[in-house]
Amino acid sequence: MSIDMGKTGTAGQTPGTEEPPDTRIPTAAAEDRHRLTALQGLAALSLDAMASVAYGPESIVLVLGAAGAYGLGFTLPVTVAIAALLAVLVASYRQVIAAFPDGGGSYAVARRHLGRRTSLVAAASLILDYVLNVAVSVTAGVAALTSAFPGLYGERVWICLGVLVLVTAVNLRGVVESARAFLVPTAVFVGSILAMVVAGLFRDAPVSTASATGHASALGEGATAVGALLLLKAFAAGCSALTGVEAVANAVPSFRAPAARRAQRTEVALGALLGVMLIGLSVLIGRFHLQPVEGVTVLAQLADASFGHNAAFYVVQFATMVLLALAANTSFGGLPVLMSLLARDNHLPHVFALKADRQVHRHGVVWLALVSAVLLVFSGGDTNTLVPLFAIGVFIGFTICQVGMVRHWYGRRPRGWRAKAALNGFGALLTGVSAVVVTATKFTEGAWLIVVALPLLVLGFEKVHRAYTEIGERLELGRIPQAPHRSRSLVVVPVSGLSRLTSQALTAARSLGDEVLAVTVTHPSPEDRQVAEALRRDWELWKPGVELIELSSETRSLGRPLSAYVRELARAHPGSQVTVLIPETEPAHLWQRLLQNQRGSVVAHAVRRDTEAVICRLRFRITADAR
Repeated sequence: MSIDMGKTGTAGQTPGTEEPPDTRIPTAAAEDRHRLTALQGLAALSLDAMASVAYGPESIVLVLGAAGAYGLGFTLPVTVAIAALLAVLVASYRQVIAAFPDGGGSYAVARRHLGRRTSLVAAASLILDYVLNVAVSVTAGVAALTSAFPGLYGERVWICLGVLVLVTAVNLRGVVESARAFLVPTAVFVGSILAMVVAGLFRDAPVSTASATGHASALGEGATAVGALLLLKAFAAGCSALTGVEAVANAVPSFRAPAARRAQRTEVALGALLGVMLIGLSVLIGRFHLQPVEGVTVLAQLADASFGHNAAFYVVQFATMVLLALAANTSFGGLPVLMSLLARDNHLPHVFALKADRQVHRHGVVWLALVSAVLLVFSGGDTNTLVPLFAIGVFIGFTICQVGMVRHWYGRRPRGWRAKAALNGFGALLTGVSAVVVTATKFTEGAWLIVVALPLLVLGFEKVHRAYTEIGERLELGRIPQAPHRSRSLVVVPVSGLSRLTSQALTAARSLGDEVLAVTVTHPSPEDRQVAEALRRDWELWKPGVELIELSSETRSLGRPLSAYVRELARAHPGSQVTVLIPETEPAHLWQRLLQNQRGSVVAHAVRRDTEAVICRLRFRITADAR
């Protein structure tokens, strides 16, 4: 704890970084090698949004299908409304990137313009969304695999965990490495979807319906009216395709200089590709009069209708499967940066602000992987268990960000600020309505967990912040401390026998303190008394010039008698610095550590728990060629 506080200081100070093996200070050019270009950013941070075209249009069709064939006629208008909201969000997040180049997205906007508590709600919603995105993406990708190979269905949990380990390992090597690894799958997926849209536009009728043949229709019967509530529900369901739009704004520091400009280009490219694909797929749905069927995705039916049931059909399915599984990478790109900002502001442990030599927030990456693994095991690798919890958090973050940007424009008032504020206000209204509708319609299906988890996360942030505030006050951070002065030093050395280790420990202790006291703990049993008397005789013959003090322990406890003696020593010598020097051997081989009695750890734990003494652990290395 004290090491972290020493590095990070109070809120607003820049946290330290883990030093790479090469102790030379890295140049800006060397650091830039581990940052993203605009194209790499599109591959590393847009997989979630890109993959959402696999389930966004399907969500709209399933909702509107309840109103029969007449309801499906509203697929394109609902999709156009979602694309309009996408344009609003892209324009807004471009401004967020320019105004907040340190990243953080809705959290950074809310922290500056809406207050600390609101910013924590935004951060909590983003964290939940990112964690759930990993679980949903991996399970959806594996579900596509097991659909093609049903024999693997029983092993889906292990396959999910294997995919998670793969994505985590790639991200631990650096964000640039992950971008390079996922660039080809992203290009194949986007290319196949765009090719499918273009091919479908030249068809007057479906080339094939083989994928849907034999499957029961999920279309409602006898319904001819479409109400506003159904349209709102379809709009909210389709907005799941917008998840991931905020990831670029959250991870601006991951881009090469000029980071803000590259991130803005990535955001626009993401919005353009996503909008074209969503509207294109919606047009094909209407063109082919597609109906939802059980057990076959809308995307599979569209590929069948555009290309036919041939190799191109399987390319689309395979690319979709791979991208869905890898869409978890968006969370690995955005969440660790967000957690580092929360740690910088003292709302998370400072360890999440540390960076490794490849500009990786390793602790954030590992934490995300562990929590996601728990969710995967809990859900049994079933996507439907997790989907009701998904997308609520991102809508909350969208709404908070839009409201914050309205406050931003109102405070700055640049040229054209009214139009920009109106745009953000309209976006806040749309995303706010979507958040309410999704939460209400999915509440009994598991969305209540998000409603409970959000305030719990915010309370956790507050508790961490209070703890750091108390520590900062005790350490007087931000104030000039008293001038250092020399105190009388007492060094206590626990011993159990005479050896070279004992000699080195007393030598080190005499160089550290004004007075050295050797302490041994004894038990009144006859055999232990014999050992204690032998140690006393040998000590008197050795004459090290250090007093040997015996502490009796009726229960054979080692740590408690020693810590009690240290407390008495501190009371008897007020103003003196008491140090406990614990000598320990360090074997040449790792497996030999199992042979140690761990007495040093027991003593260190007791002294740390019960006293204010300084603990010094002297390591005596035993090399392989020692004699």
